[in-house]
Amino acid sequence: MRLKFLSINSRFNINSHYRNLSMATQTLISSTNDEDRICSATPSIQEGDRQPIVLNRANGYLKGEARIERAWAHWKKLGEPKLIVAPMVDNSELPFRMLCRKYGAEGAYTPMLHSRIFSENEKYRSLEFTTCKEDRPLFVQFCANDPDILLEAARRVEPYCDYVDINLGCPQRIARRGNYGAFLMDNLPLVKSLVEKLANNLDVPVSCKIRVFPNLQDTLSYAKMLEEAGCSLLAVHGRTRDEKDGKKFRANWEAIKAVREVVRIPVLANGDIRHMDDVQNCLEKTGADGVLSAESLLENPALFAGYQTAEWGLSTAGIKEDGKLDQAELLVDYLKFCEKYPVPWRMIRSHVHKMLGEWFRIQPSVREDFNQQSTLTFEFLYDLVNRLRELGVSVPLYVKETQEGAVSSNGHAK
Repeated sequence: MRLKFLSINSRFNINSHYRNLSMATQTLISSTNDEDRICSATPSIQEGDRQPIVLNRANGYLKGEARIERAWAHWKKLGEPKLIVAPMVDNSELPFRMLCRKYGAEGAYTPMLHSRIFSENEKYRSLEFTTCKEDRPLFVQFCANDPDILLEAARRVEPYCDYVDINLGCPQRIARRGNYGAFLMDNLPLVKSLVEKLANNLDVPVSCKIRVFPNLQDTLSYAKMLEEAGCSLLAVHGRTRDEKDGKKFRANWEAIKAVREVVRIPVLANGDIRHMDDVQNCLEKTGADGVLSAESLLENPALFAGYQTAEWGLSTAGIKEDGKLDQAELLVDYLKFCEKYPVPWRMIRSHVHKMLGEWFRIQPSVREDFNQQSTLTFEFLYDLVNRLRELGVSVPLYVKETQEGAVSSNGHAK
C-alpha cells in the first residue's frame, strides 16, 4: 500500500478549536553470544517490503497552518489508529508487534534504537530493526542528542515507516548516562534542534514521545515548542521523569488533557492502559486521539481485542472466563511469528517470562528448567507449553459478557 496525501480539497475535523481546515499542501550493541544470535540468517528488511511514503520533501518549507494541515492529513490517511503498541526496549520487536496487531493493535512503535550506533553499525541495524509490509502503521523510535547523527539514522528507516519518533521520555539511568530520553528535558534548545532537523529534512513526519514536567505550565510550553519545531504527532506519558514505577504512580491524565487542548496536532495518551475499559476512559477523559500500552501488553498481548487478565478481570463486573484463548496460546502464536521473522533469542526469552509469569508461579519447576537453558530452541519452547498444559495449569483470560466489548471467534473485538 502506497501512502498518499489527501487531496487539496479534503476537509476534516481536528478538534473543537481547530476544524475544517482547507488543504495548503500535500541498548548499545554488545558482543553477540549464542543467546543473542538471531534464529536464522535473513535480511532485516526484504526489498519487496520497501514502501516509500508519498509526501513532498517540502515539509521543511511548511510553516504554521500548512504544517498542521499536513500532520492531520497524514494521520487521517493512516486511518487514525487508536490502539497502539508503545515502544519497549527489547520488547516491541517485529514478532511481538505482529502478535499484538493480530489481536487488535492498530499501530506500533519499534523498540528504542540508539541513533549513533544505528548509523555506524550494520550488525546492530540488522539485529535490532526488522519489519515487513504488514507492519504498518509503524513508528520507528530513536534516542539521540546530536541532530546530524539522528538525521543520518532516520534517513535509513524512513522508507519503511510512517513516523520517525524521537524518544524524549526514557527515565532510566542509561538515558541519564547517555544524555538522551527524558534527561533532554533539561536542554530544551537541543530538543528543539533535534525536531527541527528531522522535520526540515525528512519525507516522513516526525513524532515525539515525552513525559510531563512536575509543573503543568512547563509541560504545556514544552508541548507547544515541539509543535512549533515541526513535531507532527505527540505521545504524552502522564508521569514525570522521576515517576518510574507505574504501579506506584498513577498517570496524570489531566495533564494529557491539558496538552491536548493547547496543541493542534494529534496527541496519544500513555499510562495506565491495562484493559479496554481503561482505553475508553482515557480517551474520554483526555480527549486524546489514541492510546499507547506497554507493560500490560507484555503480559496480555490480546488486551486490545478485549481480553483481560485475572488481576483486572476478577475486579470488573460483567466479565466471564474465555475458553478459547489464554497466555500459553498467545505465546504459541508469538513463537510462530518468531520463526517467520527471526529476532535475537534474548527478546524471545523475555516474552516467555512475561506471558507465562502466572503459569510459572503455579509450576516453578518448569520455570527453573526454562531459566537453566543457556541456549533456547523452538522445539524446547513448544514443549514447555505442552508440559504446563499436561500438568494441568490453566490461567484463563476474561472477556465481557455484554455485547459491547465482546470478543469474536477470530480473536478480534467486535
